[in-house]
Amino acid sequence: MYYILVYDVNQKRVNKMLKLLRKYMNWVQNSVFEGELSDSQIEKLKHEIKKLINPNEDSVIIYAMEEKWLGRDIIGLEKKEIGNII
Repeated sequence: MYYILVYDVNQKRVNKMLKLLRKYMNWVQNSVFEGELSDSQIEKLKHEIKKLINPNEDSVIIYAMEEKWLGRDIIGLEKKEIGNII
């Protein structure tokens, strides 16, 4: 399945979150990652996120979608090209 993940975490956890997410997904822009993950990968990632964040301060949203419904338009500067995602 294809996932888009956005996060808002306390500044003291930003670097740890970036390092974690880069192991699994492609960085798109500040606080946004996307990528194809297996069921086991997304469950492992969720588990690691839960260990890292403070649920009283931080927020992580994961959008799951089928590739057949995925479209992507860039307006302005693309921070990092990740290739053809469809």
